[in-house]
Parts: sequence; structure tokens; C-alpha cells
Amino acid sequence: MLALTFSTGIVDAIGFLALDRVFTGNMTGNVVILGMAMTGATDLPVVGPLVALLMFFLGAMLAGRRLRGSPDGWSPATTVIFATVAICLALEGLAFLVFGATVFPYKTEAAAAVLGFVMGAQAAAARKVKVADVTTVVVTSTLTALAAESRFGAGTDQPWVRRVLAVTLILLGALAGAALLTVGLWVAFALSTAVTTAVLILGHRRMKTEDTADG
Repeated sequence: MLALTFSTGIVDAIGFLALDRVFTGNMTGNVVILGMAMTGATDLPVVGPLVALLMFFLGAMLAGRRLRGSPDGWSPATTVIFATVAICLALEGLAFLVFGATVFPYKTEAAAAVLGFVMGAQAAAARKVKVADVTTVVVTSTLTALAAESRFGAGTDQPWVRRVLAVTLILLGALAGAALLTVGLWVAFALSTAVTTAVLILGHRRMKTEDTADG
């Protein structure tokens, strides 16, 4: 899940820097952008963030439907969802590699829609896996808990290493995504696809190993 948090940083860098200031993982950002854009006094986009927001909701809803009845933790349904995320990222990266120079109507909005959908599905699956403080798409609550429960806050025991890693990895993911965009949009997609695929393979193998041990 920490690896997927890194991948989300890449995807959000793609959305914000290459898809006209659209957040495809961090929906709070889109809601704020929409609020400001609705004043009509800014040059902020409306269609892209709105499409990403709606598709994120749809992705999370359909993933929740697929996960219905599945046990908490990694399950076959989780594997299907993360495989779908990896495939969609790969196909979108391939599309930009092949057709990136071709201008066609609503290319940005279509790309944001796909990314919003898969990030919603990923977030729903991450909730089912249930790694505390690691939603893979946002770190606001993680950062709040890290500060509030620190030695200078409530002074309670906390999994601070995991929380620090979650915040750091989404930062590094955004850094990597921004850097790779200078090489090519498809390269950023390729790295996010590779990370998601690695998580998919390792998670599925672990599930199989645990099933065999239980059997």
C-alpha cells in the first residue's frame, strides 16, 4: 500500500501538470479547484476536475460492488481490481506514446476520466486491504494523526514510521512524476504501471502462500 501511495503521487503529478490542473487521486484538491473555478473570476478548469471527481466516485462504487462479501485483507477480488488499475494505466500510457502528438477533442478530459476511475477503484481496494493510515490516495488524515499523537501532541504510541513513509512516498511520487514528464508523459505512466503491477504480483503471491499455509 505504501508503494501504491508512491504511484498515486506520480498519477497526481500527471493530472495536475499534464492534464490541465486536475487531481486524479486527491479528490479534496478537485473539490477546492471546482469551488474556486465556479466564481468565474479565475482561469481554473471546471470540466476536468468535475469529470475526475465523478469518475473517481464511479470507480470506487464499482470496486466496492466487486469487493462485496470478500474478507478484509488481500483477496481474489482485490487482485482483479489492482490488475484493472495496472491495465488501464498501461493502456493510457501506450495511447499517449502512440497518439501523444495528435490533437483530438477532449483528450485531456478523457485521460482524467480514466485516471479518476482507476484511482477510485484503487482507493476502495486499499480500504478493504486495511493497512492503517495508508489509503494510497491522500495523506491529510495520516499527517494529522502523526502530529496529533506525537511526543509534543497527545504523546501516545503511534506507528510513526508507516505514517512518515506514507507522506514521504506520495511526495517522492509527485517528484518522480514531475521529473519524468520532462522526458515523456508515457514514461511517467510506465513507472506507475510498473509499481502497481509489482504490488499486484506480490500481494497475490502472498495471498496464495497464506491460503496454502492455512490449508
